[in-house]
Amino acid sequence: MKSLKKIPDFKNEEEEREFWLTHDSTEYLDWSKAKLTVFPNLKPSTESISLRLPSPLLARIKQIANSQDVPYQSLMKVYLSERVDKEVSLK
Repeated sequence: MKSLKKIPDFKNEEEEREFWLTHDSTEYLDWSKAKLTVFPNLKPSTESISLRLPSPLLARIKQIANSQDVPYQSLMKVYLSERVDKEVSLK
């Protein structure tokens, strides 16, 4: 078994990302000892965006959301996700 290199201490995530882009992890970790890990409470990170919509369209979305008793932003995320999934499956 080869000896593994010590993983350096990183100042921040950006520095760590840059390091792993240019280094082979097998020189630092014994992947044969890796165990499957599940993070059941991990939520995907989100990012706020600003989106301009025609007022009538937004009003219709809010109407539909209200009839389904869900926040309109949540409904929009579902609609976007479904459409993106459809587009990806077409390719």
